Amino acid sequence: LHVVVCFLTISLCALSSEDVLSKDAGECAICLEELQQGDTIARLPCLCIYHKCIDEWFEVNRSCPEHPSD
Repeated sequence: LHVVVCFLTISLCALSSEDVLSKDAGECAICLEELQQGDTIARLPCLCIYHKCIDEWFEVNRSCPEHPSD
């Protein structure tokens, strides 16, 4: 369901909401830095989370980095 929602909302993926991470969550796929508790993050409609570096990603790409459109 996660991937389907991402593909169906590609235009909405650019509209990320800002949030604060409540627990460590691995590595950001964009900047490759660890996602740590307390970090300001962007949460996409597909529920993927990234640091705010995702904003720069969307200047070039119009889809979720983990679910790119073909």
